[in-house]
Amino acid sequence: MSQATEILGASRASHLRIVSVISAAHFVSHYYILLLAPLLPFVRAEYDVSYTEIGLALAAFNIVSAALQTPAGFLVDWLGARALLIVGLVVGAIAFVIAGLIDSFWVMVAMFALAGVGNTVYHPADYALLSHHVPPDRIGQAFSVHTFAGMLGSAVAPASLLLMQSQWGWRGAFVGAGILGFAVAAILLAVRDNGAAPVSAAPPRVGVAGVAGWRLLLSVPILLNLIFFVLLAMMSGGMYNYSVVALGALYDTPVTTANVALSGHLTLSAIGVLIGGLVVARTSRHALVTTLGLTAIALVTVLIANVDLGVLPLIATMTICGFFLA
Repeated sequence: MSQATEILGASRASHLRIVSVISAAHFVSHYYILLLAPLLPFVRAEYDVSYTEIGLALAAFNIVSAALQTPAGFLVDWLGARALLIVGLVVGAIAFVIAGLIDSFWVMVAMFALAGVGNTVYHPADYALLSHHVPPDRIGQAFSVHTFAGMLGSAVAPASLLLMQSQWGWRGAFVGAGILGFAVAAILLAVRDNGAAPVSAAPPRVGVAGVAGWRLLLSVPILLNLIFFVLLAMMSGGMYNYSVVALGALYDTPVTTANVALSGHLTLSAIGVLIGGLVVARTSRHALVTTLGLTAIALVTVLIANVDLGVLPLIATMTICGFFLA
């Protein structure tokens, strides 16, 4: 009995360690997605470019991420999730360190494209590792924690990046973000699973390949989910990346106030993910819940775009919007 208890305790500790380090990688992924948004006014001022021109960096990141997402899933199956996750972290970290150190706008755009390459591996690698190492009766909790960690990375990005910017400039903030990626990659490299399956082992082939795989990818449910996530990404990406500058252009909202509102928005998104997991388990009307959430986001966004709410109402409204986004 004592031996069984020890084995169970060791297994739980192993699962917790694996979920923690993979969630840390997801934290970095979302942190990097938000890297430019709070620093955009400072970067734009130094390079003396338009918002359209600086948007090229965001476009490069997202286009590369979208184009290479499916190939990255195949590579995870062929080469192993853990190795590619480490590579993705290192590639993103290198890209942002170079963007911070080299004084060239076009190098920065190129480095955002390179960071987009690193960004492609997170979701296929993370979910493959979690599915491989976490018992089925705990996989839902593991996915919830993983998603929460990503949202948390988005939530802490504005405040922490502005803090680094105030101390070392926006270039120092870029380098600091790169160091974060290197640190998590080193932790993932060091962590071993002493349970039934080592974290260094390649996960089972959970992806798809061949004719049957492409039929699955082009099936109606998958395409509907693709449309939904494209729309959601457009809504959330616009809010994440341009709300700070848009509020400044519309109402002369100070950068600090706009970033506080954005931080509230992102924090409630993280909390909403955890609550959403409970809601999903208690209802089968998932389409209705999704529709209500998207409708609420649309109404709140229209309100913010057309009414100068003032400091506290703006922060409260954007925060509430973040809850529905999750």
